[in-house]
Amino acid sequence: MTLRQFAGLGALLSLVTPGLAMAADEVAAPVLNSGDTAWMLTSTALVLFMTIPGLALFYGGMVRSKNILSVMMQCFAITGLISILWVVYGYSMAFDTTGMEANVVNFNSFVGGLSKAFLAGITPASITGPAALFPEAVFVTFQMTFAIITPALIVGAFAERMKFSAMLIFMAIWFTLVYAPIAHMVWSGVGGLLWDWGVLDFAGGTVVHINAGVAGLVACLVLGKRKGFPTTPMAPHNLGYTLIGAAMLWVGWFGFNAGSAAAANGTAGMAMLVTQIATAAAALGWMFAEWLTHCKPSALGIASGVVAGLVAVTPAAGTVGPMGGLIIGLAAGVVCFFCATSLKRKLGYDDSLDAFGVHGIGGILGAILTGVFAAPSLGGFGTVTDIAAQVWIQCKGVGFTVIYTAIVTFIILKVLDMVMGLRVTEEEEAVGLDLAQHNERGYNL
Repeated sequence: MTLRQFAGLGALLSLVTPGLAMAADEVAAPVLNSGDTAWMLTSTALVLFMTIPGLALFYGGMVRSKNILSVMMQCFAITGLISILWVVYGYSMAFDTTGMEANVVNFNSFVGGLSKAFLAGITPASITGPAALFPEAVFVTFQMTFAIITPALIVGAFAERMKFSAMLIFMAIWFTLVYAPIAHMVWSGVGGLLWDWGVLDFAGGTVVHINAGVAGLVACLVLGKRKGFPTTPMAPHNLGYTLIGAAMLWVGWFGFNAGSAAAANGTAGMAMLVTQIATAAAALGWMFAEWLTHCKPSALGIASGVVAGLVAVTPAAGTVGPMGGLIIGLAAGVVCFFCATSLKRKLGYDDSLDAFGVHGIGGILGAILTGVFAAPSLGGFGTVTDIAAQVWIQCKGVGFTVIYTAIVTFIILKVLDMVMGLRVTEEEEAVGLDLAQHNERGYNL
């Protein structure tokens, strides 16, 4: 190369280099993806749909007619209450990563700080996601819907006997001391306690279902049985509502599980598929178990089986394959059936609408089986190479959540009981909470 040619090449490079640098900057800058954004907006609406009207109808149909409005009112009030608390400090407590370090256990391993309180710093231009592809405002709302449904699930355990005022205060404190810390430990990322342990929880088996199920069991034990339980018949007053609610939960759950991929991608597609497979298997599993045990299949049974399958596949949806989903769903339907019927009768606790039998047991079963079927050797799509080791990690996560949630929930309830009382009076319970707590009737003939 001559000196003239070398000089010419240098001049050319001097012209091209700034353009290359600008191009690199443009590639590095986060760019909103409209497809991912549209899917996350849809998923957020679907998850909110699960609570109102889905869960409200599902639970509302299972109580006696004199309590339908009280259960629906609780679902609506919790939706409003948790939405505001999430904005004020909940999102920050769950997802603020300040002070977190990989494999370093400190205060921020258990709960986030308050740097994002009142959603400080979040603007229309704020972008987040696995590859920074959709607005952070959408992520805030998406996670808000998870925070809403978790305490709403607990309502099923103490339905027909808790004061509305006590319920509101309990939910506010429980959200602060239990839900937000568990969500942070599992989902906040590197430095979170259960995240660093390697616990797999794709969409909330631990954070939502074990959390709510265990809290529900503690609540029904602390409050005691409903007046007349188990000798007085307390049949569901409108199973049509329950089936409609279960159908809404089934459809909405695609936002819950497939939306947890946080993108419109292959993981979301597989999560949707395994959710459908597991739910169908659980519905049939519960139905046939009940058919063989009681000689007839029931509408309440198949609706409960649907929810059991949805619960069990939730932690696994992003890492298991179709056959793993089938086995998890079938196991959930059968196991939850016996836990919600035979086990409950044997132990004698009054879990009104089987919050623990379905969500607690289903969540535990799903979390443990995730450690098995996330392995590629069994058709999964996770990074599990040692199934036994991953199952042990899953068991540790389950054990920690059960113990933490049970202890803190018990303390909250006992303190509230001493301060203001938890239960309505016997007279109010006999009249029904619709009239006693809200001065309304669900049905005016």
